[in-house]
Amino acid sequence: MQDLIWTGALNDAHRIGGRIGLYDTTLRDGEQTVGVVLDPEQKLEIARLLDQLGVDRIEAGFPRVSEDDWRAVELISAAGLKAEIWGFSRAVAADVEALVELGVSASVIESPISDRKLETLGVSRETMLERIAKAVAFAAEHGITVAFFGVDSTRAEPNFYELAYKTAVEAGAKEVVAVDTLGIASPEAVAELVGRTVEWLPGVPVHFHGHDDFGLATASAVAAVRAGATWIQGTINGMGERAGNASLGELALTLQALYGVESNVRLERIREVSERVRELSGYQLDPWKPVTGDTLFRRESGAVAAQFHDPQAIEPYSSQLVGAQRGIVLGKKSGIDSIRIKADELGLDLPEERHAEVLAAVKKLGAEKRGLVTDDEFRQLALNG
Repeated sequence: MQDLIWTGALNDAHRIGGRIGLYDTTLRDGEQTVGVVLDPEQKLEIARLLDQLGVDRIEAGFPRVSEDDWRAVELISAAGLKAEIWGFSRAVAADVEALVELGVSASVIESPISDRKLETLGVSRETMLERIAKAVAFAAEHGITVAFFGVDSTRAEPNFYELAYKTAVEAGAKEVVAVDTLGIASPEAVAELVGRTVEWLPGVPVHFHGHDDFGLATASAVAAVRAGATWIQGTINGMGERAGNASLGELALTLQALYGVESNVRLERIREVSERVRELSGYQLDPWKPVTGDTLFRRESGAVAAQFHDPQAIEPYSSQLVGAQRGIVLGKKSGIDSIRIKADELGLDLPEERHAEVLAAVKKLGAEKRGLVTDDEFRQLALNG
């Protein structure tokens, strides 16, 4: 695998090593993307794709949201997947009772813990601690493995954050999640928070759940791993509310390629999973998006096309690593090498003395169209002169 990564030695001094578990919340937090609605059968299809991708844990949903969500959790739990199937609940009795009724064996239990959230809800710190203790204890008594999820962790008062998490663990939570609900924390702050949590709760696995409001979700997740987090939560394509969640594909590739942290994700399948989730969800991605973007391995620039024969000169990792295809596309920015490569690709007998003429025609058409020249258009230019 390492021979497909061409990042050089610059990062070697900053490697972390080891392994990380990846927890997917596409079917719950990801579906909170504005305008996205997935029915139970679609969620089951995505869960199967996630399982084949090698995701360790799949959050099947929040059963009390709707009948469809309840049914999705039932379907996914009964599907015989290799991944662990997790539920989601608030620190509310009815939510946890629903998990028990469904026979869910593991679940996140969330509770707001920042003063801003508590004030908005009109709930005191003391009351919220009571709710946390009761909900977690009830779930644990019924055999549910609980990961306590403190909503808005990164804006919580530090002493109350510590108290809330210790309360949850004392009540029976086996794992905890440090949560950057609004994506406001710098990577350095995330590292500090996760590091403190690991120190306060020895032997308790710590997750990190981050959002991308400042474009730092991946960087913050890396910081969390360096600080001792053993699980990172995210979604396919980074889908989610506002600017979305950490993208699982970006996380897996970044951690492996730049930091030497292994996961069970099969990166060669990430683009097909990304595409199918997009189709089912009805949204598009920026074509230049890392890992899954459509243009990552397509080259229009003539200067880059001149080096196309040597992928390591123009790409940081092999297209094979993420199951993508390389290719030359034609347009205003093409060069002589672009014409030669495209002619060879299409099996056209285009004499070298005509390359400059055809290039001029391609650049002219690309400028007029304000876009790319298609293969059929290129054929016409090449054949008709």
